[in-house]
Order: sequence, then C-alpha cells, then structure tokens
Amino acid sequence: MDSEKAQLKQQLIQLLSAFETGTKADLRTQVLSLLPVWDTLKELGTSLLPADMARSARDRILLYLRQYPCQIISHKEIMIITGISEWARRVRELRVEYGWAVMSGATAREMQEAGELINIPDCSEMKPQDYILINEHQDKEAAYRWNVANEIRKSSGSTKAHILEYLRRNVGNPVSGEELRYVANNTTEWARRVRELRTEDGWPVRSRQNGRPDLAVGVYVLEEDRQAPAHDRKIDDCIRRDVLVRDRYSCKDCGWTREQWNADDPRYLELHHLEHHVDKGGNTADNLKTLCNVCHDVSHRKASD
Repeated sequence: MDSEKAQLKQQLIQLLSAFETGTKADLRTQVLSLLPVWDTLKELGTSLLPADMARSARDRILLYLRQYPCQIISHKEIMIITGISEWARRVRELRVEYGWAVMSGATAREMQEAGELINIPDCSEMKPQDYILINEHQDKEAAYRWNVANEIRKSSGSTKAHILEYLRRNVGNPVSGEELRYVANNTTEWARRVRELRTEDGWPVRSRQNGRPDLAVGVYVLEEDRQAPAHDRKIDDCIRRDVLVRDRYSCKDCGWTREQWNADDPRYLELHHLEHHVDKGGNTADNLKTLCNVCHDVSHRKASD
C-alpha cells in the first residue's frame, strides 16, 4: 500500500510539472493536460483506505465517517476518498437504505437553530453538502421508514400535518431529523414546526434536549399518540428541562423512570400544574412537578370529581 501511494504521488508530481511547463499552450490543451492529474489524484485518494475494508465508494465513505463520528466532514473530503462523481448518491444510500445516521449540513444548521443539537461542533458554517455521522448505531428499520416518509411527503397537507402524520405512524420509535426534514419536503421551517407540535399543540414529541436524555443527538420520538390537555401546553422548554432535572426524570407520585420503560408499559413523563391554570396557576418551576402520564391522568380525574 505504501509503495502504491508513493508511486501515485510521484506520478502526480510529474504530471503537475508537465502542466507547469505547458502553461503557455491554448486553453483546451491545458485542460486536457489536467485530466490525468485528476485521475491520478482520485487513485491516490482511494488508496488511503485499506482495500480489504472498503471495496466500494459507499464502503469508503462509511469507513471514513466512522473514524470521525460527530465531526463535520466536508464534501470535498468525501470526493477525495471515493474518487467518483456520484458520491452524494452513495451518502444518501447509507442513510436511506442502510440506516446510518448521516446528517447533512442543512439539517444540522436548522436543528441547531431550533436548539435541538448538543455535544457536536458549531454547525452554523456548514455547507449543505457537508456531513456529520451523529452516532455509530445502524438503524436497520430505516429503509421501511423512508418508504413511509416518501408516501407522506407526496400527499396533500401542510408541513406540520406531514410531520405529525409521520410521527404518529412511528409512535414510540425514534426518527431522525433528516427523516422529518424529508417528510417536510426539505423546507427550512420543519424544525420550528416540530417545536410547535410540542410546545403549542401539546404532542409529546421529545428529543435529547427536551425530556429524553437517553435519545441520540438529532433524534425525535412521539412518546404517545395523544395531545396534552390545553392548559399543559404552554410550558417553556427551559422550564420543562429544569423541572425534569430537579425531579431526576422520575414520577413524583409512583417513582416511575425511563429506565423502567417496556413495550407492555409504554409510559412517559409529563409536567403537572400543582395549581391549575383555571385557578391562575403559572408555568413556573415551583408550580410544576413531574408525573408519568398514568399518574397525571389520575390526578386530573381526582380534580374533576
């Protein structure tokens, strides 16, 4: 491998030297003289990864991304290590067909602006065709979900309606920001609409930043297919997080925590007003406590009796 790289490097130097001596030639002659330079550079780039571990361009992209998880990878880097012009299609295949959490620069910027990304570099300067491998977990159900996403994306309705339908079709299962952005037809407002579903419409859409620290970065989950009561929908996200942390992410009545979750008991955590809105109770931390949805329902039934 080292001898091959050395040979390619020497060949590249010779080609560039030849180009330098021919810079007075006409334009097309100069362009044609650069073609073997480009071909040699691609060979050199693909030789940087071991052939037995990366037999295809898609393999090379994945191997490279997995060496640098949660780091911004320029599309120019991917061009170098793949050596092909259709590298963007291979990235999409990794995400859509193989379930790798590869996030584009456009999605990362929009999620960061919505306060949904933590523990990764600043994404504000990312270009749309830059990428981050959010985590190294392969989601083998992704291909099915992307088919559902495509179906919803083509249907009539608003951006928010599409996002909500997709979340409801995947209730209890984590979905990525890339999936929601696709369902929303790549509109830049998608992250804001997810936030509205949680904060204004009362759907229990959680992320790592909003009540589910166990979730991977860049992932959302609709915990149950129901809306919170109208008076519980206007709690600020910062206050919500503070109350959950204060109460150690556990129900203050029965002690249930996320660690006890199972498919037969799909509870989740909500915030309950000690003094209800109707009685002029405020959305302040000292007027809120954490309850599981079962205890929350019991509390409201007792109050109405």
